[in-house]
Amino acid sequence: MKIFKIILSNIVFVCLFQQSFSQTLNFRNLKKENKHIATLNAGLEYGLVYGLCYGYQIKSKKPVILNVELSIPSGENIFDDYKAKIGGQAKLYQIKNFHLIGKVQGIYRRNQNDYVQLQNFGAELSVTAGYYKRRWFTAVEIGFDQAIVTHFKHSNVYKQIYPGVQDGWYEPATGGNYYLGLQAGYSFKRSDIFLKGGTVSTQNFSKPLLPFYAQLGYTIKFRNASKRV
Repeated sequence: MKIFKIILSNIVFVCLFQQSFSQTLNFRNLKKENKHIATLNAGLEYGLVYGLCYGYQIKSKKPVILNVELSIPSGENIFDDYKAKIGGQAKLYQIKNFHLIGKVQGIYRRNQNDYVQLQNFGAELSVTAGYYKRRWFTAVEIGFDQAIVTHFKHSNVYKQIYPGVQDGWYEPATGGNYYLGLQAGYSFKRSDIFLKGGTVSTQNFSKPLLPFYAQLGYTIKFRNASKRV
């Protein structure tokens, strides 16, 4: 029984403490008329993960982008596991080519395996500081991803091994992780290609099973139809 508790704890750790990627942009190359922003990416975070993101730049003095994101790991049953995020990012400060960018995200995760189905709500806060030119950029990103509340629905297999287990919502926060990484990209007229990677640690500053992450992505920006020439 103790062994299966350890197994379940590891499953929860892998499912909930994954790095949360945010849409990566060259803010120096971003124009006010670039209202619609789409990103495709592939990355490594406890496995190969594919992502799609849509952002909308609202009218404001400084660039502010609202976004929704969906990421799915590779595997046979792709809809058993996925992660959705909604939030935004904004340029907080700028000195010449140096930019400071803040991001806030709400997160929903769903993960399922032979022992348990997990549904989790969480949040992510990150800050990116870097050097941005029209054709390229490089930056450092630091953030914290918190799993706030999680719903457990255990399988019959697990209940036969551990009959006393209970389904339901568990709170307060079930854990979180810090991440620190580098990112760099090259920009074209309406698109960016970027690469990012870094290290991950739990909120207790211990190393997870895979203590690093990496991502390659492509972003394209569109104007409103009425603004196109």
